[in-house]
Parts: sequence; C-alpha cells; structure tokens
Amino acid sequence: MFDYDAELSRYYRHLVEATDVHPGDTILDIGCGTGQTTREAARHATRGSALGVDVSPAMVTRARQLAEAENLHNVRFEQADAQVHPFPPAHFTLGVSRFGTMFFSDPVEAFANIGRALRPGARLVQLVWQDSGQQEWAAEIHRAFGSDALPPATGAFSFADPATVDGVLTAAGFTEVNVTEVREPVYYGADPDAAVEAVQVLEMASDLLTRLDSEETKQAFDRLHSTMAAHTTSDGVWFDSRAWLVTARR
Repeated sequence: MFDYDAELSRYYRHLVEATDVHPGDTILDIGCGTGQTTREAARHATRGSALGVDVSPAMVTRARQLAEAENLHNVRFEQADAQVHPFPPAHFTLGVSRFGTMFFSDPVEAFANIGRALRPGARLVQLVWQDSGQQEWAAEIHRAFGSDALPPATGAFSFADPATVDGVLTAAGFTEVNVTEVREPVYYGADPDAAVEAVQVLEMASDLLTRLDSEETKQAFDRLHSTMAAHTTSDGVWFDSRAWLVTARR
C-alpha cells in the first residue's frame, strides 16, 4: 500500500486543528485509509467514539491492527462506500475526511447520505486537492513518464473548483460552506530509490505505464529516479502541492 500518512503528514496538522474534536464527539471519518485521522479523533473524543470507513479492505484491515496496537477502544472501522452505506441517522456530531471525498460517482447523493448520518448543526471538515496544475508532484510524475498532459478535473481533482464544492454541498443540504487554501509539500520517500518504489503502486503510474513498451518503461523509470533525486532534501523527497480545507454544517 502507498503510505498516504507519510505523504500527507504536513496536511495532517491542518486537519486536526480544523476538526477541533471535543471529548463527547461522535466522529465519522470518510475514506479513512489506514485510520490515522480516525484514531487521532478517537484519542480526543474520550467520552465519545470514532468510526472510519473506506472502500479498501486492505486499508481497513491495517487500520484495525493499528488501533488494536494503540489500545484504542472507542474506535472502529468498516469497509464501506460512504455514498450508499446505511449509517445510523442523525448519529454523528462531526464528519471528517482527509482527501477521501473526491471519488464519488454521484457526489450530491454521497454527501446527502453523509448528511443524513450527521446530527443537525454538525460540522463537516475535509481536505481536497486543488487543480492538478497546482500539484508539482502530478506534473513531475507525468513528465517523467513522458506525458505533458496533466490529470483532468475528475477523480482526485474533481473538487478543484471551490464553486463546485459549494454547489455539491449546498445541493446535499449543507450550509455555511467555507473553502480555504492550504499549501504544503507532500512526501514520497526517504531517498530517490524509496520514492520511485512508492510511486509504482499508485494508480496514476499504472495508467501511464500501460502506454509504454519495455524500453520506454526503462527510460521512464530512469527519468523518474532523476526527478526524485532533484527533489531530495535532508529529510526526504518532497513536492509542492495545494489543497482546499472545506468546512460546512449539516
């Protein structure tokens, strides 16, 4: 699995600060991955609880292992699609997502379903990517694989336009939508070799590689290694990125 916790470590503190979990909160973490944000929320919700959901069975399994290792008893994880999962109605006091809400096939219905799970007045806090043109990591990886075309405004970048975010959340029944820019570097590994290995498991890399023959693939990985070397600092390989911190109320 790609280590999203390491990649997004600089964004993590922004999300924790914005969620401002209270001891009695009941938290829903959407697209929780291996559960870092869910576990952090549970640690603050000493009289409450946290539920993390993700479509990846491998990530949910790992999240459960980590929670058990940390002896957290007020957190649980489910493999579920938040767009259609039958959450208990009006149950959660806080919804949170770290780059996990951009992939819904029907975002309005997905957020309406999430909204039904939140209590009236509950907050929703999420991080989403800005346009791919604002992501140095996307541009550099595409260029290494021989493509000057950036990813389209779909998938990971489907919420790049703040007007789209506002429109979707408003249509789904949320109010007080606020979108704030956050700019932080993202981490790809301790050194160029580790960064190249990390990129290979990304779907983006797999899609780009399908267009290349064996010689072109070798050349692409040579370029990728050079790219990672150029972005290596004393504390690892980093690329510039920009995101939106989005808050709203049920």
